[in-house]
Amino acid sequence: MGARLGLALAFALAAQAGASADAKAPTRLFADDQPVKVTLRGPISAVASTPASQRTARSATLELASPTVEQHAIQLSPRGKTRRQKERCNFPPLRVEFAAKPAKTSFFDGQKRLKLVTHCRQAAQHQQYVLLEYAVYRMFNAISPHGLRARLGTFDYVEQNGKTVASRLGFFTENPDDAARRNDLKEATVGTFVRAGQLDPAAAARAALFEYMIGNTDWSMRQAPPGGDCCHNFRMLGAENAQSGLIPIPYDFDSAGFVNAPYAVPAEQLGLTSVRDRQYRGYCMHNAQAIAAAAEFRAKKGQVLAAIGGVPQLDEGRKRVAATYLEGFFRDIATDENVRKRVLRSCIS
Repeated sequence: MGARLGLALAFALAAQAGASADAKAPTRLFADDQPVKVTLRGPISAVASTPASQRTARSATLELASPTVEQHAIQLSPRGKTRRQKERCNFPPLRVEFAAKPAKTSFFDGQKRLKLVTHCRQAAQHQQYVLLEYAVYRMFNAISPHGLRARLGTFDYVEQNGKTVASRLGFFTENPDDAARRNDLKEATVGTFVRAGQLDPAAAARAALFEYMIGNTDWSMRQAPPGGDCCHNFRMLGAENAQSGLIPIPYDFDSAGFVNAPYAVPAEQLGLTSVRDRQYRGYCMHNAQAIAAAAEFRAKKGQVLAAIGGVPQLDEGRKRVAATYLEGFFRDIATDENVRKRVLRSCIS
């Protein structure tokens, strides 16, 4: 397995280099994969204990130690819903907002607000879940140039009195508007609901098949979460002022069976017994495009596997388990007939 992943990684890097030649350059933060080293200094415990109903932002400092040395005043706030339930996690995902626009020479040039994916609990195994979710972003990058990029790093969380609360792995995710810019598109404003006919059929089928691959059902390309904007764990890209041909971009994969976080549970209405169980939730009107997407996935299998093999600090055992889980997917899409019988049978009309 190790040799195969290593060879596939080489192919993946070559493919990514070719893809980047056709798109605009990413912002400096997301231009490569070298892990960063960051200290977040401020009222960390107060941020972490903010009630789930609130999004209070507090003044803090971001100190970058690698790959360059910088310091920025920021506003730090918790985000998300599920992981802010104390019975599930004791540390929330975070939002970092720069108090002033970073200089053109800054590592954070072009950034205003950033999502930071963090550990759920202090136990070492929770760092592995972070790494597996990071791998998912890399896998979608191998499948589509529209996917959000991620930048892995070590994050020290330090109180104002100098006490270190935690030092854990985490990663920043690219803003959808930057992903749009890379692809000469715009982030679309779509309100609270999108019709299936407004979606780009090939892109929607590709994204739905990807969610099936990773065993994720915690999403909707068409509806907003309660009190939010459309769509649930998706953003839409398109041409200027587009209301059709929308390209759905997935994010937030910690509930996927591929990650298999201990707090993740399938939606009760789906009738699944485990998040490891797959259910295709793409639209029947896109079935022809889903069959074509399956052929793309088969062709990029090596690159998808390489995305796992290239994740630093991911345990070898977890790499093997992750690769085995993906092999089940590739059996499901081994032929067009398999796709029809095993995948598309649960499509949404």
